[in-house]
Order: sequence, then structure tokens, then C-alpha cells
Amino acid sequence: MNALLKKTLLEAGADIVGFADVEDILAPEISHLKRAVSIGVSKNLNEGTVRFLLSLKNRAARLLKEEGYKYLSIPADSDRIKNAFIAKLYPLFPHKIAATSAGIGWIGRNGLLINPEYGPRLSFATVLTDAPLETGSPIEESRCGRCRLCVEHCPSKSITGEEWSREKPYIELVKLKDCRSFKKERKELAGKPNCGLCINICPYGRKDFKKKVSAA
Repeated sequence: MNALLKKTLLEAGADIVGFADVEDILAPEISHLKRAVSIGVSKNLNEGTVRFLLSLKNRAARLLKEEGYKYLSIPADSDRIKNAFIAKLYPLFPHKIAATSAGIGWIGRNGLLINPEYGPRLSFATVLTDAPLETGSPIEESRCGRCRLCVEHCPSKSITGEEWSREKPYIELVKLKDCRSFKKERKELAGKPNCGLCINICPYGRKDFKKKVSAA
């Protein structure tokens, strides 16, 4: 089932697909769905990206349904319809939990999922399922090392500088209130999820950084 899901999603345009064992971190309401399919695309977060992620998770859901497995599709963060039933479950399972559990990446000082190849430039959708999928090895701690570029250059000073690990998954990395207040005060950021500086400045995923790593 792993191979079929991964092949189908990558051929449909996903940039990365991972599988996670989430049995120990699920809320009781969804504890029967012990596996997660984490689907990432390296695209700017906009309506087109949200529609694309929707199509990818629908493909995964169809495959699981055809094989007789139960599933629950968790939409992209920016596609959370308040009046939908699924909206009640959004707080129960962040996409970053699936991605770190699948070994796709870690949560950086900027509060974003960071992948060695794509950096913090991935947008995610997740499908939970009871299918007996083989799972990846979870990433246990931050790999940001001594890098503090996002902390030092954040215009709203909302990045605390703390480091994430699976032992302290909910440590405050970003003061969201300060970040949102800064965005609200800047007309040029209207309609955007954030100012984007902490994404652009992160060395992971940048072509020049990848060349340095490859040459090392």
C-alpha cells in the first residue's frame, strides 16, 4: 500500500510523501486511525496550492477507500472551513506532527516544518487511516544547530529562539500575537499568510546552501 500511495501522489505532483505512526499522539476522538500519510508540495501558499493539496489528499483517500480502509482527510491549514464538521478536529492533529513523525523534517526556530531539501517552503495536507502502512523514523529534535537567522531578522521580534524537540513539542517558538499584529499593520501584506522573511532567510532549501552541503 505504501508503494502505491507514494507512486500515485508523486506522479500527481506531490514533492514529498511520508508515512507516520501516530498511535501514541492522537486525541481519543481519532485514536482508531493510527497511521498518517503526510503530503507536501513546494509551492507558494495561495488558493491554487490549497486546491492542489485538496486534489492530492482526495487521491490518497480514494485509494484507501478502494482497499477497504477507513480514513480522515485533514485539509491544508489555510483551507479550514469553520462550519464544516472536520473543523472540530483541526486542533487535534497539526500537519507538522505527521511530517516530523514520518521523518520528513523538524520544526525550526521559526515554527515551520523544515525539510533538508525544501527547507520551510512546503505546504502540507494529511490523511489519517487505519491501513497497516510501514512508517518512517521520526525526527526527534531540531537540526537548526547554531543558526539563528530567522530570530535575528524577524521584523516583529516574534521568534523566541527556543528549540523544538519531540520531548517538548508545544514549546513557544513564535509569539503568534506579535506576528499577526505586525502583518495587520502592513498593507503590503494583506492577503498573505505572513511576511515570509523567516521562510526566505532560512538556509535550508536555498540553492546556494544545497551546493555548499553537496560540496562538503
